[in-house]
Amino acid sequence: MENPNPVIHETAPRLEHGEDEPIDADYIFELLRDINDPEYPNTLEELAVVTKEQIHFMPPYGLLVEYTPTIPHCSMATLIGLCIRIRLARSLPHAIDVDVMIRDGTHVAEEAINKQLADKERVAAAKENPHLLAVVEQCLSGVRQAGIALTVT
Repeated sequence: MENPNPVIHETAPRLEHGEDEPIDADYIFELLRDINDPEYPNTLEELAVVTKEQIHFMPPYGLLVEYTPTIPHCSMATLIGLCIRIRLARSLPHAIDVDVMIRDGTHVAEEAINKQLADKERVAAAKENPHLLAVVEQCLSGVRQAGIALTVT
């Protein structure tokens, strides 16, 4: 474990979305907040890896999710980004163009990791790796399933 004492943050109140609720930054945050960190027994929200302020939804079809690793040399940063990307791919309409990036200035290898996360072929190959996919599934095991009809505003 690289950071034996991560800072645990207070979590935000949950928002309940109705069937016809539009997709917005709050909805995206609800999709991501319960992803388990691969290294700690905490969620990405509790570690402030993902915050509402780092979600930029540009209706109707643009989405940028920035995330902040717990330390600048976090070895799990790529895996965390992959978990975010896969969660969004499974939950949002395919018409939404999703970008997942490390927040500027928060990781020593952010440029290389952002390039990997933007490469659709590399992401597709990662999804086909059984070992990696098992780790991703473990991280996603705690997420609440969205059981609502999606509308884009």
